[in-house]
Amino acid sequence: MYKRSAEDILHEALSVSPTVLLSGARQVGKSTLSLSLHNEYRVFDNLAEREAAITDPIGYVLTLPKPITLDEIQKVPEILEGIKLAVDKERVNGSFLLTGSANVLDMKRAKDTLAGRVIELVLWGLSQKELQGKPSENIVDQMFSQGIKSFKVPSVSYEEILSAIVNGGYPEIMKIDSKRGKSLWFNAYISTYIERDIRDVGELRDISAFIRFYNIIAPRSCGLLNKSDLANDANLSEATVSNYLSMLEMIYQIKLVPAYSSNISKRFIKSPKLYMTDSGLFAHLLDVHSAEELQNSLYKGEIIETFVFAELLKHLSYSVIQPQLYHYRTNDKKEIDFILEKHDKVFAIEVKSSRSIKKEAFKHIIDFQKKSKKNIIGILFYAGETILSFGDEEYERYALPLSIFF
Repeated sequence: MYKRSAEDILHEALSVSPTVLLSGARQVGKSTLSLSLHNEYRVFDNLAEREAAITDPIGYVLTLPKPITLDEIQKVPEILEGIKLAVDKERVNGSFLLTGSANVLDMKRAKDTLAGRVIELVLWGLSQKELQGKPSENIVDQMFSQGIKSFKVPSVSYEEILSAIVNGGYPEIMKIDSKRGKSLWFNAYISTYIERDIRDVGELRDISAFIRFYNIIAPRSCGLLNKSDLANDANLSEATVSNYLSMLEMIYQIKLVPAYSSNISKRFIKSPKLYMTDSGLFAHLLDVHSAEELQNSLYKGEIIETFVFAELLKHLSYSVIQPQLYHYRTNDKKEIDFILEKHDKVFAIEVKSSRSIKKEAFKHIIDFQKKSKKNIIGILFYAGETILSFGDEEYERYALPLSIFF
């Protein structure tokens, strides 16, 4: 079993809050992590438990021993009302650990959000640091607190990096050796878990239309979200597209990254970028199943960018510093993949699939550095083996190997 970066955070959250919600996509390891606490454990896949909780949520909660873990909470969002009353009656930290494969607090059937009574944690798939037995190493915190010169480059081959990108972060995939076996697992994941969770979180009248939509958005990972184009391509209304996107976010299959602007109010107007949250599932949907196929794929750049996004997302979720994540695009189409910002310190991050880098690759970062009054540090992730400096007397710019994530 892998030591998870979220484990210590979970223990701390339970020590300061009566209720903790641990959510995340199916098969990322929520149940394994929660069972390690040795709480009383109930799961709402059990029909008798589910029926009792739906029929009388207040009475059901009153009968529960504490502390307790309630799994598959998205199946019974009505129970939040009973938990609220129990917490208000006797506020004991660590009483309730709720786990689920959807953000139950955003579901329409939830009569209460437990405001002021719950800490929300998201568990993502395994990061490369977790896979390498380094769960306490957080790249984002290291960047902001220690700087780029503190990084050491692990010894990881190019082929190993590409294989890790194609695998993604689902723990079960790490147990499968064959290409066909992994493909069968990903197919089953889509047809069972994703379809089932979508039905849990919202009203879905046409599962075929949803699956068609899901396959249409896959090649658009790393692209600006255009709901009108999506609606036309999928032969759906924009309202339906918005609903499907919202549901996919609720079950942690996609993430929308907002646009960066020095004028904060404009950040809510510009289009976000859409990302799949697992590079392995993304590669599978694009029919890429091995390091060799990734090397030769027309989608190589997008798959590697999705991998970097997924790794950054994990490190951000478990970060102490908690910077904000954006993408950057100007009216004259100067683009930077990611912006990490905390107060006046900003990292501008580009992702390239090449194994060598020239200064020209930093041109949009250089333009951004010159325009901004903040301390902008330029980062370019690439497939090489060494940390390279491309800065000058005024600005810091570095090329970092993808192996930094390992």
